[in-house]
Amino acid sequence: MDNNERHIQLTEAVTSHHTVDLLTVDVSDDRAALGASAASAIADSLIEMLAQQESVRIVFAAAPSQTETLEALAGMEEIAWERVDAFHMDEYVGIGIDVSQRFGNWLRTAFCDRVPLRSVSFIDPDGLGADDPVKEARRYAALLEEQPIDVVLSGIGVTGHLAFNDPPVDFSETQIVKVVELEEASRQQQVSEGLFMRLADVPNRAWTITVPPLLSARAVFCMVPGQLKRAAVLRALSGEIGADSPASALRMHPNARLFLDRDSSPFQ
Repeated sequence: MDNNERHIQLTEAVTSHHTVDLLTVDVSDDRAALGASAASAIADSLIEMLAQQESVRIVFAAAPSQTETLEALAGMEEIAWERVDAFHMDEYVGIGIDVSQRFGNWLRTAFCDRVPLRSVSFIDPDGLGADDPVKEARRYAALLEEQPIDVVLSGIGVTGHLAFNDPPVDFSETQIVKVVELEEASRQQQVSEGLFMRLADVPNRAWTITVPPLLSARAVFCMVPGQLKRAAVLRALSGEIGADSPASALRMHPNARLFLDRDSSPFQ
């Protein structure tokens, strides 16, 4: 598919465009159209970057909200995936190495095993990081620091979190990866999305990339479908940019795009 065909497909998938501060917001009819729209825009960005540099480093969110986008993106053979290095943005502390709820396992199944990536780096890949979670945070931070992050593919949580950075957040945070205690609302989200049966099953702690390195990426694409996220999206777009709404920081990024469907969109 050439760029002209891609732009036609993107236009057909989007029902309305909005701008909030520096943030571009695209609204599609449903999750499938959102995924097609976002994947098309991401592909254009990756192809452009790969024409200018040897490789691209992408940080992926691993969540059901990303399913349609990753499904569409994995089918785009025109992207030179063999020149892409992949990372993911958060992981539970102390969860079993083989369980499906591990974000690394989810992302591997949903995307990484489907395209010929140059490299994939997971947080706590051997499941031993719970013995010294701070040491594991430093190890993963060192990998991220080796080269700039080019692209972030994100979602927004019910608390307005980016990755597992629940409010209040410090936009001047100096740690790149840290261990956090999860808010009950963020843990309940995992149950509501069908990833765990009970709240008691959801781990209390996680590693997360902090907001500043996520927003240091050259391009940020944020995919947020579903009624469950609508209140958080509204706060991010209409409230003050600040600690109580981590996702509001997207409005300060010079090259960020937010993709919504009708269920998540506050625009009428």
